[in-house]
Amino acid sequence: MKILVINPNSAASVTRGIAAALAPLGDHFAVTDLPQSPATIASDEDVARAGIGVAELVQKMAADAYVTACFSDPGLDLARSLTGKPVFGIQEAGILTAMARADLFGIIALGPKSIPRHRRKIRMMGVEARLAGELALSGVSAEASGRDETVYAEVRATAERLGEMGAGAIVLGCAGMAPIRARLESDTGLIVIDPVMAGGAMALGSVLG
Repeated sequence: MKILVINPNSAASVTRGIAAALAPLGDHFAVTDLPQSPATIASDEDVARAGIGVAELVQKMAADAYVTACFSDPGLDLARSLTGKPVFGIQEAGILTAMARADLFGIIALGPKSIPRHRRKIRMMGVEARLAGELALSGVSAEASGRDETVYAEVRATAERLGEMGAGAIVLGCAGMAPIRARLESDTGLIVIDPVMAGGAMALGSVLG
């Protein structure tokens, strides 16, 4: 059994963090990235270009299931149209998992430009009524979002604000934040969803049946 997890950016440290986040689920996951992509997927153009790369990998690399591990879900619909195997996006998976844990959820985005893109997906999913709010960090990189202490302080403050807005579960809006999930949950007392783990768990469940 093989589940291919694609980090659509080129940051090797983020790829390693994704692999570490999925390790508790077993050795079913092969994690790769797109060297031709930027280190952080920030703009709509980045998402579109990365999406093509994700779809090409799905066509080239055989697996029992696939995960596109960027919170903008690049290439998700295209990849689904190209394979009969299950394909999961971590934004979709993270939101669905959050709604299974709490009535209202909140999202921490890397930067303000990400929010309109995320909102479009939330509208497509038909779950706007369950969104307490989405707040952005000050445009940090994917790598720094899970490894920089100054950024962590901003992430914690943002999570606490979302809790005050009514969010019972916080969805981390970048795969790069995976290393701080447990710490953030402990520090804030809020349910914190790592969308990488959510996507991996759904992919594993789809294969196991």
